Amino acid sequence: MKRNKVTSLVLAAVMVAISLTGCGGASAGESSETTTTEATAEVAAESTTEEAQEVTADAASGDVTIWYYWENESHQKALDEMIQGYNDSQGNVKVSAKYVPFADFKKQLSIGASAGELPDLVILDNPDHASYASMGIFADLTGKFDVSNYYDGPVGSCTYDSKLYGVPFGSNCLALYYNEDMMAAAGVEVPTTWDELKEAAVKLTTDKVSGLAFCSLQNEEGTFNFLPWVWSTGETSYTIDTEGGVKALSFVKDLVDSGAMSKECINWTQGDVMNQFISGNVAMMINGPWQVPTMRAEAPDLKWNVALIPQYSQYASGLGGENYGVIAGGNEAGALEFLKYATADEQVKFMMNTMGYISSDKTIAETQFTDDAVMKLFVEQMQYAQPRGPLAEWPDVSDAISLAFNQVITGAATPEEAATAAQQTIDGIVQ
Repeated sequence: MKRNKVTSLVLAAVMVAISLTGCGGASAGESSETTTTEATAEVAAESTTEEAQEVTADAASGDVTIWYYWENESHQKALDEMIQGYNDSQGNVKVSAKYVPFADFKKQLSIGASAGELPDLVILDNPDHASYASMGIFADLTGKFDVSNYYDGPVGSCTYDSKLYGVPFGSNCLALYYNEDMMAAAGVEVPTTWDELKEAAVKLTTDKVSGLAFCSLQNEEGTFNFLPWVWSTGETSYTIDTEGGVKALSFVKDLVDSGAMSKECINWTQGDVMNQFISGNVAMMINGPWQVPTMRAEAPDLKWNVALIPQYSQYASGLGGENYGVIAGGNEAGALEFLKYATADEQVKFMMNTMGYISSDKTIAETQFTDDAVMKLFVEQMQYAQPRGPLAEWPDVSDAISLAFNQVITGAATPEEAATAAQQTIDGIVQ
């Protein structure tokens, strides 16, 4: 389906998007973490206006195509079931979904924009949202969708230049998992501070067991897992060459140097870390709630629990999850009508419970896991979850951060050297 309106906006920028760089400057930096809360509040307030909520079912018709990247079969089936339920509920709009592999998703979105061939709706990783919003791919939804009950972090990830360019699909965050039997055998309590975490990790480490693990890949997945340590010191994603930034890098170095965390973490995905934990090779791990359904199914006899990520000066976690993005110039009315259905209480709970996600809508999240203590802890952790960005050039910032902690873990650079190099790159992007 042709998208000439979008094509004219992105032809000049599409090659930049393929390489995941932005075209920002001062204005992009000003809409980053330092102003996220203020911008989010403004967007939420504007989104409650009755005048802008009048996208009616009568105005919506035709086909709506969704692109998504989930490879988990249960996720795909859940989405298909929700879409079928919507199609059966009315006859004006017909929705269908297409799977695009995660490795190709952003490239296909960029190529589709260049060729004028895009879907009407996408479900994409939240840190990538601002990059595409800056190119004009997404429709401005400010005032067209009520996000006043949503968590600030998810709304912030959909916000660019103080405008709402998407709707949070569902959220997740990171928390501390721990093996209860190993903790009891080592005689350690659940840690709440960095010092306690390091002490516990060292005591839990044996010839066959690492005390702690978290994904440290040199990519966005690794950045997602590292940034909570930076944020816990009170720093932002853009202030690495600071006392707090160096302290976070030094903390990770100390864990590795002590033997409490294996250098192999630079090769482990979050799924790999979970498998090491299930296998008894790791006593504690940082991971997300999407692992809970798998762990309960594959390791029903394993005794484990979760806690808030131990803090330095404040609690912190990374905000994960996806957003809906409505394509500008596509079937916007049809996409918005589907979103009304997809974001209703019943549908949200169905999708979130199936996927091990937390609703981005606080009202739903607070009642989503009334009988599940593990998931209730993740809901509590969501209060401290911060988005990566929002910034059009976020992928480049992330690359600088992931390179820094990888150099520290492997010994290629000291925390001070890595922080200085990362800061030089970041400053060249956001200033």
